[in-house]
Amino acid sequence: MRFYKGELFSGPGGIAKGAQEAKVTQPETGELFHIEHRWSNDLDLDTCQTFARNICGRDFDSTVHPGPVQELPLGNKDELPPIDCLTFGFPCNDYSQVGKKKGLEGDYGPLYTYGIKAIKAYKPIFFVAENVGGLKSANEGKAFVQILTDLEECGYYLTPHLYKFEEYGVPQARHRIIIVGIRNDYYEKGYQFKVPAPTTKHNYVTAGEALTVPYEDDVLNHELPRHSEKVIQMLDHIEEGGNAWSPNLPEHLRLKVKGARLSSIYKRLDRNRPAYTVTGSGGGGTHMYHWQENRALTNRERARLQTFQDDFEFCGRRESVRKQIGMAVPVEGARIIFAAILKTFAGVAYDQIEPDPKVQLKNLQHSK
Repeated sequence: MRFYKGELFSGPGGIAKGAQEAKVTQPETGELFHIEHRWSNDLDLDTCQTFARNICGRDFDSTVHPGPVQELPLGNKDELPPIDCLTFGFPCNDYSQVGKKKGLEGDYGPLYTYGIKAIKAYKPIFFVAENVGGLKSANEGKAFVQILTDLEECGYYLTPHLYKFEEYGVPQARHRIIIVGIRNDYYEKGYQFKVPAPTTKHNYVTAGEALTVPYEDDVLNHELPRHSEKVIQMLDHIEEGGNAWSPNLPEHLRLKVKGARLSSIYKRLDRNRPAYTVTGSGGGGTHMYHWQENRALTNRERARLQTFQDDFEFCGRRESVRKQIGMAVPVEGARIIFAAILKTFAGVAYDQIEPDPKVQLKNLQHSK
């Protein structure tokens, strides 16, 4: 069984790659359940080129639509053909813990409504929506309640869950809310998605394990960064797992910053733990730093922490690539979630857990 996928806010293809890799064979019939790309959209041209090159196999593809989602002809079946599933990692800028958390009142917060518009236009069998963990507390929790209510009213049974991706084989502590919606008529027929159980809850993949696998000589996006002599000296005094406020730093190398001391500033990785969260923006000191070498990580190293294979090529300049990697959903995390969805439709059993009660609509409404 083949599910054709449409995607909004696609990013470079973390969700899409995970969906491509999630293939399930029904034991009784041998039928292959899989997901195929049909169309996608993202605002950024470099990001769209990365998606086209790696998901579609060519630099530019007519099924990849660059530009504002507001201009996408949703519902025009000639330009955007029918789909069986929709994915949308709607922009997290106004929901992130880092920032003003404007939620629905920000410039980006209302963009989830284009996911709603696409769902109403195409009535996909299922959808997958993604956002940061801070979504549940934006606008004092009202934003998340509104989003879940709008999705539910489209005619879908929702299974929201806060996934801790380090528990699913991702060498990075990255926590994201994923909402899986199964159309009500399918849910009532018994196609009832459940949250897949963690695969590495007590045996995390570490940053050291991910980054010490040898690189090919011509590996892509692996240019070493350049640093000033002062930054190199700072890093030389920061211990593994430490940051810019390490007691080892001499006075003349300490940052003159008032207010909060963000723990990720010039923070070295701990090779024996999953990395801290890969981000796509930020100034000096936010690029993630090697546990031993006096330098920031390369984009390829960041991509490994996001579980992109080394042959996945990111297009654009270095900062553009950094942004793409930071905005992506980890491929392996996406693959596990899509595999569970496909197993749901194929009737294949898999290990399950109860969804996080703190992100369930009824509980959220009751707490208000």
